[in-house]
Amino acid sequence: MNRFRSAIVGCGGIAQVHARALSQMENVQLAAYADVKPERAQALAGQYGGRAYASLDALLDQEALDVLHICTPHFLHLPMAQAAASRGIAVFTEKPPVISRAQWQEFQALPGPVGVCFQNRFNPSAAYARELLEGGALGPILGARAFVTWRRESPYYTESGWRGALATEGGGALINQAIHTLDLMVRFMGPASSAQAMLANFHLPGVIEVEDTLAAYIRFEAGSGVFYATTAHAADAPILLELACRDGALRIEGEEVTVTHPDGRKERRDFAQENAVAGKAYWGSSHGRCIQAFYRSLETGEPFLNDIAGVRDTVELMLDIYQSARGER
Repeated sequence: MNRFRSAIVGCGGIAQVHARALSQMENVQLAAYADVKPERAQALAGQYGGRAYASLDALLDQEALDVLHICTPHFLHLPMAQAAASRGIAVFTEKPPVISRAQWQEFQALPGPVGVCFQNRFNPSAAYARELLEGGALGPILGARAFVTWRRESPYYTESGWRGALATEGGGALINQAIHTLDLMVRFMGPASSAQAMLANFHLPGVIEVEDTLAAYIRFEAGSGVFYATTAHAADAPILLELACRDGALRIEGEEVTVTHPDGRKERRDFAQENAVAGKAYWGSSHGRCIQAFYRSLETGEPFLNDIAGVRDTVELMLDIYQSARGER
């Protein structure tokens, strides 16, 4: 078994999820951490072992690494991935991989193994739904609808130092909160052929310059998709993704999957316990599954589900939606 020396750059909340998953893997040594706030890197080093650095450059200069986990603000994902990949280091980055079409062109040229953390593909509920669809009992998919209705208040943006600004976050409710749900819609429906969208900032005008609400109508080969995301709801409600099929409907709401048959019968399965993990409920345990799958691909040489080719349809649809909503085409 290979043993990988890994490091994390960006030591905020999501880095804890990566570190916890990596610490439980026998074939990984967590070697180093970097953050512009050195105390955060030091805290992770104290908890999981390894050395702390105040910058990625210092970390890369001092450490011999196999894998770099990128958990920094969105606009840094591409340049940090380039810095690691140019040294022959495999890259595993948090979403989104990019914030613009220009960045996406550069991201696709990265050498070496690259993985993107679209972890909801590994949710037990999503895997079960995929099994049902591939089994054929529901017939072909006709269309889909998805709703992400969460709540984000001013401090979430103003205290971060980067959220809420187009130059650093790249967008709002879609690129940050709802991208995982868009990704699942693409996983079920296939590549999109076109998208029409509109966005607004209803909740925090004057505080953020990104959208808090976005609606899109998407055309797929399999049918149409209706997509709605907002961070202006009163609370974080369970995500809803529903597929209308010729012979019934399949609905994922939170971690519950419901199949509705033509005669009205309903079958439900709840995967909440299987995907439970300490921390924020919407992180779930699928980060660990996604990270483990990436390292398996490094060991075996087999393609990773979330490699550059594997996330292309989602990223390009996200960029198309923003182009339409911003009137850029």
